[in-house]
Amino acid sequence: GKSTVLQLLLRFYDPDAGEIHFDGVDIRQADQQQLRRRMALVPQDPVIFGADAWENIRYGFPGVTDADVRRAAEAAHAAEFLDQLPQGFNTFLGERGVRLSGGQRQRIAIARAILRDPAVLLLDEATSSLDAESERLVQDALEQLLQARTTIIIAHRRATVRKVDLILVMDHGSIVASGHNDELVAADGLYARLAALQFRDTPELPVPPATV
Repeated sequence: GKSTVLQLLLRFYDPDAGEIHFDGVDIRQADQQQLRRRMALVPQDPVIFGADAWENIRYGFPGVTDADVRRAAEAAHAAEFLDQLPQGFNTFLGERGVRLSGGQRQRIAIARAILRDPAVLLLDEATSSLDAESERLVQDALEQLLQARTTIIIAHRRATVRKVDLILVMDHGSIVASGHNDELVAADGLYARLAALQFRDTPELPVPPATV
């Protein structure tokens, strides 16, 4: 149900009932290309093409300069590892980014989103498959991206969403609770039970504020 929400927003599907509005306009009445240009998606497993870093980051924006690409990479904390590759940004990253770690692939995806400068940012389990060190680096990069925009975060980890403005708890495709982290923990429902299981012995990672 959670990922389906993002697919509805991007109009991969249209709802059987009800409407989705973007700035007051039913998205079924909006130009699909323009709608998607105002959004950026950072998925759990980002697509990395068999090309160099320049082309991977500017994907979908062929007219942007190398300077723009580098600024986006620096904001995503990607320039530091890209500069260390044998040919720097000119290095062929391999099919599906086989030359990169999971955290590095995520930072490439974040650099793409920074370059797009979207009105709405969609994060679909963007840190769920990363180790603790990579997650911290990706969270730092996301902090740059979350500024001054609406962000919808899909996550199973409470640490990822505990500081957001609004949490919607979904169970079998339906919203069963909503509120702030502290409210949902105090309510002793599904969210509280999941939080107790996840964080009984695990320290929480600092995350930037965002909107869910």
